[in-house]
Amino acid sequence: MSNMMSGMASGDLHVIFAGGGTGGHIFPALAIAEELVAPASGAGGRVTCSWLVSQRPLDAKILGAARVGEQPAAFVALRAQPLILRPRGLWRFVNSWGASVRAARAAVGAGGGQGGRVVVAAMGGFVAAPAAIAARAERVPVVLVNLDAVPGQANRLIARYASRIVSAAPVEGAKFATWEVIPPIVRRGAVSTLSPQSARRALGLDPDRPTLMITGGSQGAGSINEWMLALLASSEGRTALAGWQVLHQTGPEKADAPSILAKLHDAYQHASIRAVVTPFVDGMGAWWASATLAICRSGAGNVGEVWANRVPAVFMPYPYHKDQHQRINARQLEGCGGAVVCRDHVAPSENARWLSPTVCALLADGAKVAAMRTALEKLPAADGAARVAALLVARASSP
Repeated sequence: MSNMMSGMASGDLHVIFAGGGTGGHIFPALAIAEELVAPASGAGGRVTCSWLVSQRPLDAKILGAARVGEQPAAFVALRAQPLILRPRGLWRFVNSWGASVRAARAAVGAGGGQGGRVVVAAMGGFVAAPAAIAARAERVPVVLVNLDAVPGQANRLIARYASRIVSAAPVEGAKFATWEVIPPIVRRGAVSTLSPQSARRALGLDPDRPTLMITGGSQGAGSINEWMLALLASSEGRTALAGWQVLHQTGPEKADAPSILAKLHDAYQHASIRAVVTPFVDGMGAWWASATLAICRSGAGNVGEVWANRVPAVFMPYPYHKDQHQRINARQLEGCGGAVVCRDHVAPSENARWLSPTVCALLADGAKVAAMRTALEKLPAADGAARVAALLVARASSP
């Protein structure tokens, strides 16, 4: 990281993004970084960015392939662990905390020691908490970027030390009244200027056929994958999907389980449905441009990308969160008529019973899907990344 900051002048700005463990923390940071290094950012000097992330392989995979302007995305992996109250999880959290704070202080101090301006953008989650503590110790401003409609434990802690707080989703409750609500934060690569026909051609699909896009996010969604297998095995599902084609992102393969990639590929082929099935998608813009309808989780990233691309969606919130924040994330789009929120019952048989009829009805009702898209087109621009970039520049310049 220090190489990116060498030679910083007093007018230069270095932004340290703290957050990792899932793409949902890293991709919004990349979106903000894109805006920071753009000529119109108003930074008044050279802008560099780096990341404090977790040791999970996904973080290195995403940032190892990313570039910010002309530079690769520099990052440091902290030992930070999520707070889990079971004995082993609690021990891991405590054992990693001190080392994470020290490593974060070293990264923040290296930026401040180069003569330029430094600001930490805390993107939420267990990595961001020790980074915020480190920034406070180094007297570097912290901007909390909250992404979900229900702030987690880490964000509530970080809020105590942040000089500014913005939220990409409305947060209910008097204690959050001062949190500035902004539109979703969406990276440029997740929004395509291609026409649906051009995007489908680029992906090897029929340019004129409606396209169903299924994504479980960077970690995948096993229950969505298994439900889709059940849908493809049913006559109801095959009838509803006739005339459609599919883009299906499965998430990474599991070493101790049969290949879901191969099972889905065979199921689509057996049902005579043209499909692209892949574990991970780097250029989501072409997928969203191709999509007529999406089925996905309702993490902040997916909600923002549905909003930005105006693609009608069936949201299946992650079922195991105690606070059910993904369900709350989807309220705005459900309320405007652009999305349907369905409970993920996890078991394929239960999802087939409760979810399949809703999805099959939508697949057969082109007018309904078109009306959902019209509702989404009335939403304001998803320009949260540009707004946060401007805020970071302004905060770093404040005394």
